[in-house]
Amino acid sequence: MTAPRPAVPLTDDLSRLAGLHGVATSYSPSPGRTVTASAAAVTHALAALGVDTSTPEATRAALAARERELGTRLLPPTVVCWTGAAPAALAALPEGTRLRIETEQGETRAAAEDLPPGVHRLTAVAPDGRTAEVHLVVAPARLPTPPGRSYGVLVQLYSLLSRRSWGMGDLGDLGELAAWAGRALGAGFVQVNPLHAAVLGAPTDPSPYRPSSRRFPDPVHLRVEDIPEFAYVIDGSGDVAGTDGERRDRVRALLDRAGRLREAVLDKGALIDRDAVWQLKREALELVREVPLGPGRRAAYADFLAREGEALEDHATWCALAEVHGSDWHLWPTALRDPRSAGTERARAELLDRIDFWSWLAWLTDTQLTATQRAAREAGMPVGIVHDLAVGVHPQGADAWAQQEYFAAGMSVGAPPDAFNARGQDWGLPPWRPDRLAASGYAPFRQLLRALFHYAGALRIDHVMGLFRLWWVPQGLPPTEGAYVAYDAEAMLAVLVLEASRAGALVIGEDLGTVEPGVRETLRERGVLGTSVLWFERDWDGDGRPLPPDSWRADCLATATTHDLPSTAARLTGEHVELRDRLGLLTRSLEEERAEAAADIGEWLEVLARLELLQGAGGGGGLSSEEAEVQAVHRFLLRTPARMIGVWLPDTVGDRRPQNLPGTWDQYPNWRLPIADAEGRPVTLEELAGSPRLHALMEVLRAGAPEART
Repeated sequence: MTAPRPAVPLTDDLSRLAGLHGVATSYSPSPGRTVTASAAAVTHALAALGVDTSTPEATRAALAARERELGTRLLPPTVVCWTGAAPAALAALPEGTRLRIETEQGETRAAAEDLPPGVHRLTAVAPDGRTAEVHLVVAPARLPTPPGRSYGVLVQLYSLLSRRSWGMGDLGDLGELAAWAGRALGAGFVQVNPLHAAVLGAPTDPSPYRPSSRRFPDPVHLRVEDIPEFAYVIDGSGDVAGTDGERRDRVRALLDRAGRLREAVLDKGALIDRDAVWQLKREALELVREVPLGPGRRAAYADFLAREGEALEDHATWCALAEVHGSDWHLWPTALRDPRSAGTERARAELLDRIDFWSWLAWLTDTQLTATQRAAREAGMPVGIVHDLAVGVHPQGADAWAQQEYFAAGMSVGAPPDAFNARGQDWGLPPWRPDRLAASGYAPFRQLLRALFHYAGALRIDHVMGLFRLWWVPQGLPPTEGAYVAYDAEAMLAVLVLEASRAGALVIGEDLGTVEPGVRETLRERGVLGTSVLWFERDWDGDGRPLPPDSWRADCLATATTHDLPSTAARLTGEHVELRDRLGLLTRSLEEERAEAAADIGEWLEVLARLELLQGAGGGGGLSSEEAEVQAVHRFLLRTPARMIGVWLPDTVGDRRPQNLPGTWDQYPNWRLPIADAEGRPVTLEELAGSPRLHALMEVLRAGAPEART
């Protein structure tokens, strides 16, 4: 925990210095209201950026240095050029400035016109002798519009168990879901939770939004039986040292234990136990690894190692060191806390086999993820798998260790106080330093995106507003003592658009909640889709009533709910209020909360009835009122111009439970629930495929979106 810095008043010098480094000294939680940031928040943020404000004299010196730096530099460290437009930064150069551009493709140019997309090196020499060597990002002006209109399903992969799963959903299940949904349901995409690598150790953090690494996927998602070498273990063939029969028996014993884990969740009401699943898979994978790779597979593995390079070596090294020293690298021997130290280099040599093991796991997972996207496209999906990019990484994990120079020491990402959380939020994720990102040409961000787009048809960016600014909370202080720090949104967006266009993928920004003015417009201009959730779409600038469907934006993914919100059935029945009451989360009386929830739903049901979307309830329709209302909600989404419409998979069977209940930790089983029906009985993938309720709801989508597969 960081010790509090001495109190420094928010003087004019400090405010000017903060502004020159992108640290905001105020924010607006709502229209017409401005809150001044505390001096402590500002000084901590500046300290994390390497700026000394410990005394008035230090502040004045830092201000003078920053003004001198900005006043004399020719160009910022990263310059953006959108295809078809001249970079403003280059237009402002002194007349007679000479340019030299070395492109990604190996060409040398003397002008910035008609450059190919990529991240190039630009050298500028002004007549007065000043020089600048910077990164030049050339990106398409915008991403293309999604092909036609599509609908699909949203699911937390771990919650999707089949009768082949090892106690939690895996990539084999995802491939089956995509192939079935594409062929039988006409779905255009499947959106999943982040599949990033988790911090090692037990118990691990179950949240997919606090990963060890965003760059590499978690091998817990592997379908072990789909690894080609697995077959040689089971049938006892292959050039494997040791006794084949013993190895075969050990694997079969692991399969039996996996079956018991699966049955405990599906048949006995147990929670998903990710740590137990990983323990079994890891034992099995150690045995599978003893089977030598064939020449073709070995060549493919070598290509993967070459493609991922130092980043993979660092990730695998952290995993190997965590096996020996524990998962928190801050507590490792001092020499190992630096990934480039001589001590770490010696450890790499000593742990070479374990580093290769973790590299091999990353390859296997990448291979299965690629196969899953291929299966989705072969099933006719125009988009395929929509992957999710978490907003940050765990401070103890592999990325925080390997990329220390890019993270702001002593700071955490969160959110300021608002109408929903008067105390603000601290998410416990270290933020990237905007200055170091810009100086590198956004190399870590580029590499991260390229890795994810390798197997994604689209990418959902969690808290996409973070491309523009993030709320930095000093460690040891409450979230109220935070400050917004700005990022070069144009550069971040240019890199995002560049990498997505190279992959032919879509981008969806999660832009729910309080959004800075102009952000949604900027994202739309660059072809980044937004996220619209039905219950939040009201005429907030007018009478506050539900927004008519034709007033919704077109460039969005429209849904009825998300993993952080009540299921549609729970919201319609008011069960989400009862749940929060049982857990002591209500800030008002139960009666007040019930009344407000009922009024909210009542308004929406009135709209659905007026639009004649409530069909089939009672009488000859044979539907319960709740099922009819769920269908009506999705008919409403079809009336909007939204280019993508998502159905929360648990909604298709009437699941009442949220996958994550914000504001809880051990009071509620976040991230550990299988998909279940209205009675809480787990529903397998095979049962989903045969569910009349699911097919009836998906038929609503199919009938209402005839152009969805165009």
